[in-house]
Amino acid sequence: MNWIKKSSYLVPIIVCALGILGIAYYYFVGSFSKLSATEYVYIDDNDNLDSVCVKLEPIASDHGLSAFRMLARHGGYMEHIRSGRYAIPPDQSTIKVFRNLKNGHQEPVKLTIPESRTMDRLAGYLSRKLMMDSVAIAILLSDSSFCAQQGYDTATIACLFVPNTYEVYWNISIENLMKRMQKENENFWNVQRTLKAEALKLSKNEVCTLASIIDEETANNAEKPMIAGMYLNRLKADMPLQADPTIKFALKDFAIKRIYHNMLQFDSPYNTYKNTGLPPGPIKIASVAGIDAVLNRTAHDYLYMCAKEDFSGTHNFARTYQEHLKNAAKYSKALNERGIK
Repeated sequence: MNWIKKSSYLVPIIVCALGILGIAYYYFVGSFSKLSATEYVYIDDNDNLDSVCVKLEPIASDHGLSAFRMLARHGGYMEHIRSGRYAIPPDQSTIKVFRNLKNGHQEPVKLTIPESRTMDRLAGYLSRKLMMDSVAIAILLSDSSFCAQQGYDTATIACLFVPNTYEVYWNISIENLMKRMQKENENFWNVQRTLKAEALKLSKNEVCTLASIIDEETANNAEKPMIAGMYLNRLKADMPLQADPTIKFALKDFAIKRIYHNMLQFDSPYNTYKNTGLPPGPIKIASVAGIDAVLNRTAHDYLYMCAKEDFSGTHNFARTYQEHLKNAAKYSKALNERGIK
């Protein structure tokens, strides 16, 4: 009888405990997200609990968000909010989401360095992909002291960046990003590439500078070693490169479709019609294909080239100026027929 009497008390207690455990499981161990795919939340340096919850609201279930608020208030999150990009898979528990955000367990982003024509454009791109301010980045990349710390000057800083895709944290600082770019640059310039540059009697920066011009001359990677050979022949002969893309860069007008004689008089160290040798630095972030085209240039004796009149993006090459004039006349005629000015 006593056992039965005790059991009558224990059963409701057990049921109540199981109910509490079930509610706790539902709120804290159950799935936080109401969505079927992995979503990402971006936490800034100036976020507080309320703004974090606003960012989580489109992802979270009602019970998940309520549980997160409770954990945040009693788990010390409000005083130590960590910026970053956090992944929230559909099956991740609320307590796991909370721990990830509290401990700063981020999901890296895939950052692809673009072949930007200017550092301002690179700064804008980085600010769209990372937790960085475009103006602050642009100021640093145009600051001679900052560039010197990286081993470059304001004209050659573009040589630091190797277009590729890297995994970095969304809230990486510009200083740490530069350290990462230094490491990737060192990996790119392996023994083979370094020896090839030395054989051409060019520095790494000079290789990147010439590669940037070649990149702007054509998008046809197969032709780039041929163009590289032509420009190297001109450098060896102490002839001006006479590269039209450098005029566009000097004028800061990349929409120009046709170079006229008056443009060639523009006074700039990037004007390769008025100056011999290479310009002070790249006219864009050089592509890997462009750099390797210089290092593996095609050996020939051509000194001139002109875009083909079929607008294929490739070029007619010439050994003599007279032959070049004939090619230039064909291209000029094609431009006129298409009304390109």
